[in-house]
Amino acid sequence: MAIPKVMGIETEFGITVRNQPDFNPILSSLLLINSYETYRASRIRWDYEAESPLRDARGFEYLEEKDLPSKDESRLINLILSNGARYYVDHAHPEYSTPECTNARDLVIWDKAGERILDLSRARAEASSPPEQRLIIYKNNTDYKGNSYGTHENYLLDRKLPFARIVQHLMPFLVTRQIFTGGGKVGAENSTEHCDYQVSQRADFLETEVGLETMHSRPIINTRDEPHADPEKYRRLHVIVGDANMSEYATYLKVGTMAIVLSMIEDDTIDRDLSLESPVAAYRRVSRDLSCRDILKLKDGRTITAVDLQREFLRMAYRYYRDRECDQVSRDVLANWEFVLDQLAEDPMQLSRHLDWVIKRDLIEAYIAKHHIDWSDSRVSMIDLQYHDVRAGKGLYDKLVESDSVERIVTDDEISKAIYDPPKDTRAYFRGMCLQRYVDEIVSASWDSVIFDLKEGPLKKIFMLEPLRGTEAHVRHLLQESPTAQDLLQNIARPNYGV
Repeated sequence: MAIPKVMGIETEFGITVRNQPDFNPILSSLLLINSYETYRASRIRWDYEAESPLRDARGFEYLEEKDLPSKDESRLINLILSNGARYYVDHAHPEYSTPECTNARDLVIWDKAGERILDLSRARAEASSPPEQRLIIYKNNTDYKGNSYGTHENYLLDRKLPFARIVQHLMPFLVTRQIFTGGGKVGAENSTEHCDYQVSQRADFLETEVGLETMHSRPIINTRDEPHADPEKYRRLHVIVGDANMSEYATYLKVGTMAIVLSMIEDDTIDRDLSLESPVAAYRRVSRDLSCRDILKLKDGRTITAVDLQREFLRMAYRYYRDRECDQVSRDVLANWEFVLDQLAEDPMQLSRHLDWVIKRDLIEAYIAKHHIDWSDSRVSMIDLQYHDVRAGKGLYDKLVESDSVERIVTDDEISKAIYDPPKDTRAYFRGMCLQRYVDEIVSASWDSVIFDLKEGPLKKIFMLEPLRGTEAHVRHLLQESPTAQDLLQNIARPNYGV
């Protein structure tokens, strides 16, 4: 039986400084992150000890030396937040990694909280900076100068699941899901075929089918084998092809459908081989097909549209839950998946309240018609960029939210609470509450551990190798009975406790 799909999203944000074309993105990212402090967590460093980004799911490990930051550097570039998230500098970008979530709706909440955290950081940074240093943060995937940065999804899988089965069935799903997950993009990059507009911001930068890289020769399916959990029991599927979504609805479908499809793959219930003849070429073709009606060729010679291929997965998903318990979120994801595919088959522009690529296209086409310009006008590219601006009241998507012009999945109150508080049903709860209650005794943390220093004796490392332990239900009484970090460690050592 498929294990619960604990999931998260890591987003690298675009950053620039207004009127300063020669700005340093690393220093600007450092300024942004170090302007955001909660619960005095800036003194805590990230624990890199258990990280293994060069281990490949196909059974080998690259032997390059890890270039890890020093303790002082780690404190400068990392924040571990009280909501269970990680906020840090990665490859000259500010990056926000959500806490672990158990369902698509919660992940939307904590993903949106990340946007708020970036905007709060910007406001605090500007308050102590010269007037000309105005930071602008974009939740997108390209600087339109040939550089792409990622929005990576992560899903917990059973270690026993053969990786070859993941590749076989997930490849066609990922190639075609962009019809509802794409962020929309003006023009083409990376020496690919010209177009005025396309569905996905990542399509032009995907160059291979399967591989370990994330910054060059980017694959559709990434093979990084870094579980951040018990490595004997779990693997973490690291998905790098997704676009950064402003739309709550698109994010909801993106992660909700993935969780369902991965469960089907894990339980080996997919009964059709939908392998594509040329996945990389197909990915780019789907991205340029604004009608969603182009024909794709399968390896066995059959042909199919992206919509109909997704319908095959939806059909199998309905059958999958015929004899299984289906939680409320999954039922809602299935209904919305079906609705979106039906709308895309008729006319994608009917989804101008739902999907980023359609919302943005609708905005741009209205602007083009009003001002009698074409797609090559620089103002069109600016609209594309401004859509992803996370500044409250400034970004075009945020303005659409204010005018009730887009579909919502969660509430502003839920997002506001998630800025500071962790999800209650994963180990993120224990991590976040430790930050809120014992921050002065914590010296280091990671996804699967927290390290305490009680100022006497050795450091104490608490392992959290089970993502579904350390929940509110599991540790509420432990925390209530532990007013100090020393009490916590003593209580954890007792037989009836354990994180």
